[in-house]
Amino acid sequence: MAEITAALVKDLRERSGAGMMDCKKALQESGGDIEAASDWLRTKGLSKAAKKADRVAAEGLVATAVRDDGQGATAAVVEVNSETDFVARNERFQNAARAIAQAALDVSGVEQLSSASVSAGETVQEHLTGLIATVGENMVARRMARFQVAQGAIAAYTHNAVAPGLGKIGVLVAIEGGGDKAQLQDLGRKIALHVAATNPASLSTEDLDPAVVERERQILMDKAREEGRPDNMIEKIVGGQIAKFQKEVVLLKQPFVMNPDQTVEQLVAEVGKTVGSPVSVKGFVRLALGEGVEKGPEQDFAAEVAAVAGA
Repeated sequence: MAEITAALVKDLRERSGAGMMDCKKALQESGGDIEAASDWLRTKGLSKAAKKADRVAAEGLVATAVRDDGQGATAAVVEVNSETDFVARNERFQNAARAIAQAALDVSGVEQLSSASVSAGETVQEHLTGLIATVGENMVARRMARFQVAQGAIAAYTHNAVAPGLGKIGVLVAIEGGGDKAQLQDLGRKIALHVAATNPASLSTEDLDPAVVERERQILMDKAREEGRPDNMIEKIVGGQIAKFQKEVVLLKQPFVMNPDQTVEQLVAEVGKTVGSPVSVKGFVRLALGEGVEKGPEQDFAAEVAAVAGA
């Protein structure tokens, strides 16, 4: 039997993405044959997939997909989580994220995504379950968003991209309008870059969550009182500050990052004149990896390799 060295364990982990101890066990069971060990992980791992479902998956990737529908387009963005960034760099995980984003083009929400088809006879959930078994980490398609325009274009942008359409932040911007589709696509991409940088709270002032506005109003009123402002002036002062706040967090009112002398709304109107057709932003979404997930302590894989070698 071949010696089970740390290098051999590391090699199997890089091939499979499975946990260090699982890799060592697989090599022991297969007499040090790395191909047989890979097969062992696939067969034995399936029984372990369900046990990993309660483990925190806060790493992973955000994936985007866009489909040209002639005069219009459909696009989706999904957040597919793993437990570690190490697995997110695995080609098999990246291919799975791409496939799930493609599947999301044809469903309305994350509730339907798990039963969507990623390949002949296999659903998203089945695909993830098989990958969990092989890789040895919990994985989940946590969030998604989808846009569709009958006429216009949808731009997708991924920030901190590890590969085309895969990154740590995914943005979609849906543009409705006629005229040259390439120009509408270019407008959407510019706004997507802007959204990635500024993280707006809403598309328009009307869309802004009233609770967010009211919270900001109360903070500003309390601050004005602490500063000794006269009661009869506070409402007027705060009204002006709220208007300024809205311009800071509402996409269409924000100064465009590539030309701060122009708002996003003015940029859209300018492109509309250029293409000779009314143009509007139907919507946008920005998904950042791990938002709202409470992460556990980070794993030290160098230390893990050394520990396994000595086990």
